[in-house]
Amino acid sequence: MSKHLFQVGVGSGGIVVLDLLARDEQFARVTLVEPDVYKPNNVHRHLFSASAVGRLKVELAAEWLTQLRPDLRVDVLACDLTDASRRDAIREAVATCDVGVCAVDNEAAKFHFDHLMRQHGKPWTLGEVLSGGIGGWVHAFSPDGPCYGCLASHLKREGPTDTPAAPPPDYANPGGPIAETTIPANKASIAAIAGLHAMRTLDLLAGPPEFSSLLLTLARVLGVFDEPYRTHRLRVAKSLSCLVCSAVPVSATGEELDVALDQVLTRLAHE
Repeated sequence: MSKHLFQVGVGSGGIVVLDLLARDEQFARVTLVEPDVYKPNNVHRHLFSASAVGRLKVELAAEWLTQLRPDLRVDVLACDLTDASRRDAIREAVATCDVGVCAVDNEAAKFHFDHLMRQHGKPWTLGEVLSGGIGGWVHAFSPDGPCYGCLASHLKREGPTDTPAAPPPDYANPGGPIAETTIPANKASIAAIAGLHAMRTLDLLAGPPEFSSLLLTLARVLGVFDEPYRTHRLRVAKSLSCLVCSAVPVSATGEELDVALDQVLTRLAHE
């Protein structure tokens, strides 16, 4: 049966996931959402050449797919996922897709993506490369399983039983004030996590995930990872006290959803 992939984000990691998934012939249609322009600093970590600088990433990605798979239907939305003016087009794409891929590092977009997918009963995956390329997460979600809010809350609470005097830097927060958490990941580490992201997406097409998240360490970092190239599986249960799914019914309207997302992000920021 022909499959429809809905993907948000075609940056350095997203384009690798997209390239790998588009090569699988079970996909007959791809819908891409990405507002950004290809910049000079993108070149050394992306698939496109320097001559493409200044063009929309989503248009470059569509051309790449057309050359790779002339038979593939590719629809593009050069906008932000939360763009109210494109809400109907985005929801139509979500309603008709078989699986979603989130390849963005914006928290508001992740929560919004989660709500869209759950509203339409669609499975989806999320890949996250840790700052500096020291490792990365790949998360898989099913419509009736834990939402991104359940996972985010769980990871926020997770930690050692004895609080250290000086907590290790938060490498999952590249916008943080600590210098070592702002180091860009190299192309090899991005591709490693993107490959796992593609694999988990294909697995999700076959049925609900056996576990919520997979962590792959790529470097030994004192106080963070004891050794490189280790995998860790995380199973997160659906939380009845989740800030997201306990507060926002799946049947919420677009306006109610936007207000609820703002409230959730504000509450998370102050915890």
